[in-house]
Amino acid sequence: MPPPDGVEVGKTRTRPLGATYSRLVPGASGRVLVVDDNKVIRQLIRVNLELEGIEVVTAADGAECLDIVHHVQPDVVTLDVVMPRLDGLRTAARLRSDPRTRELPLAIISACTQYEVESGLDVGVDAFLAKPFEPTELVDLVKDLMERRGRVDASRTADVPGTVGGAGLVVGSGRDSGEGERAGRADHVGRAGA
Repeated sequence: MPPPDGVEVGKTRTRPLGATYSRLVPGASGRVLVVDDNKVIRQLIRVNLELEGIEVVTAADGAECLDIVHHVQPDVVTLDVVMPRLDGLRTAARLRSDPRTRELPLAIISACTQYEVESGLDVGVDAFLAKPFEPTELVDLVKDLMERRGRVDASRTADVPGTVGGAGLVVGSGRDSGEGERAGRADHVGRAGA
């Protein structure tokens, strides 16, 4: 049987063509663009955020993120580091170089090395969450970034200067004791650069 009109059929997924990347969440408190090449991780993040009333839009890599970010207009973007076509750090750099997305909160969700954390800070990433992570860490991180964005947007309407930049958050897995860096990963909780 042929696929229905407007449906693209691939080896591992079937997705309608066009802007159908998100599931609408009635009364959503915000929108997050989740960028990860691992479908299971995208789904894990989606489910946890949707349970908290946050709308989620997904992209499979940095190139797809850049293709849809202006249409989607997310409140926060989460990025994996290692992805095909365009990795998370180069995607973050491109988002920061675009005036329309320069102030958009960016979080890296990856098994980050210290080098990747430092490179992320250099390109303007706001927060880091080490994989594996606890769902509450993910939700808290995204909500914090959305709140900071809301404060920045509110300050602009009042002609008060504000930025999303500055020190980001580094959040490690709650399964670890949380004492500094282990095996080259940033596994501590706190402000990046602190």
